[in-house]
Amino acid sequence: MEIDTAAYQRVLGDELRTLRKQRGWTRKELNRRLQSGISLQTLATYELGTRQCSVIRLVEICHALNVPAHEVLQRVHEKVFTDPPPGHIRLDLTAIAADDHGELLPLRRWARDRLDQLPLGASHDVHLDLSALEYMAQLCQLTPVELIHKLRGLDRMTSPKAR
Repeated sequence: MEIDTAAYQRVLGDELRTLRKQRGWTRKELNRRLQSGISLQTLATYELGTRQCSVIRLVEICHALNVPAHEVLQRVHEKVFTDPPPGHIRLDLTAIAADDHGELLPLRRWARDRLDQLPLGASHDVHLDLSALEYMAQLCQLTPVELIHKLRGLDRMTSPKAR
């Protein structure tokens, strides 16, 4: 069984953000409760799942949230490995990297970076879940619906598909 590390990070970030919001805290308020100083941007990237969180940092964040880290990891693990994933959209990185829509510039850069990191012979297809799609739409200053419409116009893009 392969672990989709990007999905795991996103689910962990969603869980941390949900716990923070359940307490009615802003990121700034959570940050004040942490033992070590980290930037608000770093905290945001953990919640967005775009940056890996060390075990020590995760324990520190969970301690500030007054929830055992093992319980958070258990929920994340269950969501990633037992719950059916939400609707996904499949994208061809090559098609995005070659696109010339001005609005999709952040995606074009992301796709080129991802392509550069792929091992030789690896698939150029990626799957985005709804939270990743919403984040990318924000980066492009589009609504998720507008982004999907533009992505569907790409030659090699497949339609949204639930896994």
